[in-house]
Amino acid sequence: MQADEFELYDLRVEVVVHDDRKIQCNAKVGDYFEVQGELLRFPAGQGFSMYSLAALLPLLPAKQRVTQAADWMSTDAEVACPDPHCPTRFRITRLGKRTFKHAQTTAVPLGDAA
Repeated sequence: MQADEFELYDLRVEVVVHDDRKIQCNAKVGDYFEVQGELLRFPAGQGFSMYSLAALLPLLPAKQRVTQAADWMSTDAEVACPDPHCPTRFRITRLGKRTFKHAQTTAVPLGDAA
């Protein structure tokens, strides 16, 4: 890898349920979206609760980055639905890595102090 490059994992966030309680967030088991760089990609015709998405968004950039093996971000894969009455979990799976160039992601030149 060159000095101006970095890697991020592509992610898949999928709805899973571990019991038979009613899903409250209008999700269906197997619903998913993928994260590629900064883009969220949803399958055609599939929606996603904005409240569920709001709970997931802060975790996704950290999950995209390479982490230490003992870091909980490396080992923990499921996030609970923000509705305490909903059994839904969102499984975040790391897919392949994608390489980005610094200049493609920011207007700030590499090496400039913030």
